[in-house]
Amino acid sequence: MNKAIVIGAAGGTGAAVTEELIRRGIPVIAFGRSLRKLSRLAEQLGNPAALTLATGDAFSADEVEAASKEGDVLFHCANVPYQDMAERLLPLGEAVMEAANRLRLKVVVMDGIYPYGRRQSEWVSESHPKEPHTRKGRIRLMYGQMIFDRRWEHARPLIVRLPDYYGPSANQASYLGSTMEAVAAGKPALFIGNMHVPREYVYLPDAAKMTVELALRDDAYGEEWNLPGGGEITGSDIVRIARLASGVSKPVIPLGRIGLSLLGLFVPAMKEVVEMLYLTKEPLRLSGEKYARRIGPIAATSYEEGITATIGRLKGASSASQPIRFKSISPGNTK
Repeated sequence: MNKAIVIGAAGGTGAAVTEELIRRGIPVIAFGRSLRKLSRLAEQLGNPAALTLATGDAFSADEVEAASKEGDVLFHCANVPYQDMAERLLPLGEAVMEAANRLRLKVVVMDGIYPYGRRQSEWVSESHPKEPHTRKGRIRLMYGQMIFDRRWEHARPLIVRLPDYYGPSANQASYLGSTMEAVAAGKPALFIGNMHVPREYVYLPDAAKMTVELALRDDAYGEEWNLPGGGEITGSDIVRIARLASGVSKPVIPLGRIGLSLLGLFVPAMKEVVEMLYLTKEPLRLSGEKYARRIGPIAATSYEEGITATIGRLKGASSASQPIRFKSISPGNTK
């Protein structure tokens, strides 16, 4: 990889991937809509010489192409709000793929687990049936099919699938991100779903490390890859660890169907979460067997370490505007 371009670099996964690439000494073009957000990211990373900022519209293939001409691997980390998914997700992906196809780029697409639908096995591998029963799941399934469409005869994509994630850059881009932000700030927080059902989360620096490892492997393209988290944990345990790290024990209120529907009257994205609540009651657990067998050990920071580091960095960023630095990652289980 000579130079990477990260589309959506100021977002949750984009910032983590950008950090990992810079850590490895790989030049990066950070692409996004907001120069302010991109500049803040550059400051957080210490304004490295290997980082170039590029502003533009990811829905424009021409603008993505213009920014990507010096790159050879494109990381597609941009996303759309829940309430806009039906209308905007496919056009976004098509614009990025069109630009990559013109430039003959390798493409690493960050996506989630919605296309699988309800779990049909204890461990969800890449061969698990894709039978989504939700609107968002069906849209995400079409999105993945579009990424591998034969019309992109010159682009070489792969798809990385993550469970819900957390980390210093997650912010409100994940279910757990806003909870972490509130706890770090010493404020009352909301938690989406049942706090007593064990679920899987991936620490974003872990996900970024594994994603870059895949991007460096020529034989990884043309396939989908599941990247598991650090095992299962209940919301109650997450809150316990986060409160210890923050030193504050403000209330954390779980939100179910009724609470989300009411909150959705004021925050449209929350209303859209309701149909995905099945994942908080019947969680999926991703298998990392394929990654471990073909790439190497699964990066799996313990929840105690990852949550504590996340709260610490969020507190530091809010109180002193200090750079957020992602720490190194230790290998873990392979399931």
